[in-house]
Amino acid sequence: ATTPDSSNFEHTSTMEGYYWIQFGLIAVVCAMLEMQKMGTREKVTMPQNFMAFRNSYLFVYSLMMAGDWLQGPYVYALYQHYGYTTGDIGKLFIAGFGSSMIFGTVVGSMADKYGRKNAALTYVVTYIASCITKHWSDYGVLMLGRFFGGIATSLLFTAFESWLVAEHFKRGYEAEWLDKTFAKAIFLGNGLVSIVSGLLANYLVTDMSLGPVAPFDAAAVFLAIGGVVIMFSWTENKGDNSDNTSVQQGMKQAYEAIKNDKKVFYLGAMQSLFEASMYSFVFLWTPALGPNGEDIPHGMIFATMMVACMVGSSVASRIMSRSDMKVERYMQLVFFASAASLAVPVLVGNMGFMTEGERGGSMTFGGRIQML
Repeated sequence: ATTPDSSNFEHTSTMEGYYWIQFGLIAVVCAMLEMQKMGTREKVTMPQNFMAFRNSYLFVYSLMMAGDWLQGPYVYALYQHYGYTTGDIGKLFIAGFGSSMIFGTVVGSMADKYGRKNAALTYVVTYIASCITKHWSDYGVLMLGRFFGGIATSLLFTAFESWLVAEHFKRGYEAEWLDKTFAKAIFLGNGLVSIVSGLLANYLVTDMSLGPVAPFDAAAVFLAIGGVVIMFSWTENKGDNSDNTSVQQGMKQAYEAIKNDKKVFYLGAMQSLFEASMYSFVFLWTPALGPNGEDIPHGMIFATMMVACMVGSSVASRIMSRSDMKVERYMQLVFFASAASLAVPVLVGNMGFMTEGERGGSMTFGGRIQML
């Protein structure tokens, strides 16, 4: 006779198979596209000293990105685990985004003034501090962690690239080699590392049953290792002191550019609206897939989404390489595809597919539709 326990085990195994099949199919497509892209690249001979410099930077950058990506799958889930409502969690997300917005306007100039290496180490310290706060369920401590995380995010996307550019030219390397380094960094840091981080986070939480705070501890370890490498192997470089534009002056110049050129205004508005929809997705994908508290593998789902991002990047590069494709037409396609994707949860919810789930159960049929 079939017992309830055996039935639940079979259902859980079926759902695990579903997640792995979906991940595997997209991963195969991604690998084929990337191998095809690698076959068309021109091979450039580079000296050994540059290769050592590039590989050292890519190693550090990958560790820093791993520290960021490991946290992504379980931020919302951790706050939910502590018993906070969607409204409370939303305030925490707003605090993090707001902190990044405020500090993002000044961290670049501060890194130029006080040194990019120091800025990179500040990123390590603030992000580790953010990870440590996740061990407390107190709302104030979690809010402090979001502020630290916002500062760290601003530093991640300014300090490391500016250090690389300055160090690259200070050592007298060819300008075209810098593009190769950035291409590798995007492939590793924003592609491969994000996928592996999702799988690792899922393994720590689901397979090892260490709880939703485990990925944040793992992130702190990766950040600490990268910080040690930066401390002992990076040299300091600073910005050009001949350009002493203050933050106020920079804001004024930006305002004048927006006011005097409508194209700048329209471009900024388009990007702001697109980013707003993206951040809404970042906040809401967890409750959208498990609105009734279903037990979903956040790390596996995150890794699948990251593979899909790599597929999208490969497809986009092929579309843009066409001689008959204008940028305006391409962006119309991007906005239409994005709007259609974000409309799926709305349609699924209105059709009643998300109502049959239960707390602690598997993902509903509506959730699987959204995953596709």
